[in-house]
Amino acid sequence: MTTDVRLDGKTAVVTGAGRGIGRAIAIGLALAGAYICCAARTISEIDDTVTQIEVAGGRGFAVRADVTDPVSVAALFDQAADATGGIDIVFLNAGGTIDGGDTADSDMDAWRSTIELNLMGTYYCARAVIPYLKERGGGKIITIGSGLGHRGRAGDSSYSCAKAGVWMLTRVLAQELWRDNISVNELIPGPVHSGSGPLPTGPSPLAESEWLKTPEDVVPLALFLASQPLTGPTAQSFSLMRRDGF
Repeated sequence: MTTDVRLDGKTAVVTGAGRGIGRAIAIGLALAGAYICCAARTISEIDDTVTQIEVAGGRGFAVRADVTDPVSVAALFDQAADATGGIDIVFLNAGGTIDGGDTADSDMDAWRSTIELNLMGTYYCARAVIPYLKERGGGKIITIGSGLGHRGRAGDSSYSCAKAGVWMLTRVLAQELWRDNISVNELIPGPVHSGSGPLPTGPSPLAESEWLKTPEDVVPLALFLASQPLTGPTAQSFSLMRRDGF
C-alpha cells in the first residue's frame, strides 16, 4: 500500500493493534512515516504487527496493555512517550462484543464487560493520553465507533450502549480540548471482514447497498483523520457505511 499522506516526525499509538482494523491502521500510519506504538493484550500479535511494519520499512514497537486496566493504560502512554519523545496521534481501536442476545436474556457480567472494554477502555486511554498531547502543543484522538452507537439494534444492547457512550465522549472531549489544539473525532468503519479467507460474496445481511470491507479499506480514512491540520475538524463522526441507519 502506498499513500501521498505523510506523517514523518509524528508518533502514533494504536490500541488493539494486534489484528484486524488496528493492525491495518498501525501499518498504514507507519508506511506514511509515523513511529508506531502497537498496543494490545496479546504480545505475540503486536510483535507480528511490528515485524510487518519493519519489513515494510517503517518503525514501530510493541507494548502489552489492557485498556480495561487504568494502571496498564498509564504505563502504555508513559512507555510510548519515553521511547519516542512524545505522542501526536492516538487511535482508540480496542473493543469488541462480549455479550450478545436480547437484553432480557443477557448475562449481566458479560454486559458489564462489554461496557468496560469499549467505553471505559476508551475513557481510560483518552484521559491518560491528554497530558502527552498537550505537551506537543496539540494532536489527534480518533475513536473507533459504530453505527450501532448512533442507532442501536435489537440483540446488541451492550455494544450499542457502549458505542453510543464512545460517540458522546468523543463530542464532549472535543469541546473540552479544542483550545489545546487537540481534535477528537470518531471513525465508523461499517462492516469489516477481519477473519481469514476471501471476502464473502452476495448482499450484506445488514443492507443490500452495504460494502463489506477488508481492514485495509479503512486505512485511507484513518490517514485522512491523522493528517488533518491542528485547526481541522473536531467533534465529528466520519463513516464508511453505505446505508442510512445502523
